[in-house]
Amino acid sequence: MKSYLVAVTLCVVLAVGCAHKPAVVADPAPAATPPAAQQVIAAPQDQQIVAAPKAEPTLASSPELSAEKVGGKLDDYQDIEDPDKGNEGEKVTIADPLEPFNRAMFQFNDKLYFWVIKPVAQGYSKVVPEPARVGVSNFYTNLSFPIRFVNSLLQANFEGAASELGRFIINTVWGIGGLLDPAASKEIDLKKQKADFGQTLGVYGVGQGFYIHWPLFGPSSPRDTVGMVGDTFLYPSVYFGAWEVWAGSRVIERTNDASLHIGDYESLKEAAIDPYVAVRDAYVQYRLKMIKHKGGPPPAGKPGLLEYD
Repeated sequence: MKSYLVAVTLCVVLAVGCAHKPAVVADPAPAATPPAAQQVIAAPQDQQIVAAPKAEPTLASSPELSAEKVGGKLDDYQDIEDPDKGNEGEKVTIADPLEPFNRAMFQFNDKLYFWVIKPVAQGYSKVVPEPARVGVSNFYTNLSFPIRFVNSLLQANFEGAASELGRFIINTVWGIGGLLDPAASKEIDLKKQKADFGQTLGVYGVGQGFYIHWPLFGPSSPRDTVGMVGDTFLYPSVYFGAWEVWAGSRVIERTNDASLHIGDYESLKEAAIDPYVAVRDAYVQYRLKMIKHKGGPPPAGKPGLLEYD
């Protein structure tokens, strides 16, 4: 009973920050520049060769690159037309009034990753072969089926809910309790959904509010923090016994997941001028796409060092 009272109190406090949606502003149009001077090279017989202007190298902005790095591929998810197609000039922003705190927590998570999570995951990957680790990942994906199924229904994504139900039955029965993923075979081809309660709140018009970077959990917002609490009550391991059982299960899940994605975060940091800003901007764009897709693609993970499902 106490846990429910704590959860309800946390939801009420954090929901205050969900009053407004992140602003979407158009990037300013690049200023017109005169064409580069053409270089004229003398040639025999009064011929002239006009050298084409040398193209200047361009560097993708760190938020876009971060979103690609942390997002993964969309091919494993339900095929839905990208709602952002043709709106590449739009950039979504989020208020960051807690930036000093958020940066401190970002640094904490960064050190935690390099000093603890990565070494443990590397040792784990040397002991457990990759096929077994993929099987463990499949098992936890199958175990979190209620979160995706219930939120797909709440978002009126009935096709996605049916796909999730079919995947759960097939993978539980023929996939040895979810260790295998026969539902993703070419013959069956049931796509995974990505649906959570924070996304459901966004679909119903609740704004993200301001940016929060939680220790251990990474990027979030008041809306998505409330969503995280709601999804926790749909996670089966919560009801398996004492909280130590749930905590131990999550540690195993996160260690296994980290072992399959070593190098992704390092690539993000190397590509970004300011990794904190890159993660923050990639996160808010990611969540906006999640709401537009209503469970269809987009990416498998959330930006940040640690994620929740």
